Amino acid sequence: MRLLLVEDDAMIGEPLQDLLRGEGYAVDWVREGLAAQAALRAHDYDLVLLDLGLPGCDGMAVLRQLRARQQRVPVLIATARDALADRVAGLDAGADDYVLKPFELDELLARLRALLRRSAGRAEPVYEHLGVRINPATRECSAQGKPVTLSAREWAVLEPLLARPGVVLSRQQLEEKLYGWNDEISSNAVEVYIHGLRKKLGADLIQNVRGVGYRVAVQ
Repeated sequence: MRLLLVEDDAMIGEPLQDLLRGEGYAVDWVREGLAAQAALRAHDYDLVLLDLGLPGCDGMAVLRQLRARQQRVPVLIATARDALADRVAGLDAGADDYVLKPFELDELLARLRALLRRSAGRAEPVYEHLGVRINPATRECSAQGKPVTLSAREWAVLEPLLARPGVVLSRQQLEEKLYGWNDEISSNAVEVYIHGLRKKLGADLIQNVRGVGYRVAVQ
């Protein structure tokens, strides 16, 4: 999944970007409100992690413009503004959740996962198909009842495929789940992770649709 991190403080933004990428998310990090608005116009995101105190254009203006365009991407505000009026204003402007700095990283990740599940319309965060079962909330995977350890990148490829068996995703769509816009992408990155998943979960689980992309077999 691809996230937009809007944070002007490098002491927070850099480790947070590393943490999210380590969890398997593709992350675009911008430090100004105007840059956030440009990114949101140019790209589709699964979630926005938004600071409010930004140079040039503050986070509330970013949020209001986003909602004015009827974009329903989940927004998690992460800010030091702890007044009740600020929290109420943020939620009323269209934020889906609000967490105060300094925050616990485990709590932030849990809130983020909850918003992603909610936006996907999943009450129970579990996918199961052809004997493969994954739980995005706990990052647990099993095949034929046996635990399987996946890397963060393997997870990022498997989850969107297993969520919609039979639906073909192009290599470009899968690359967007793996990388932010400034990341260097090797020409065979997706193929490498698909190969690793086949070795761990079975050669027939993920099918190559020639010239189009990949899908999880229907049966």
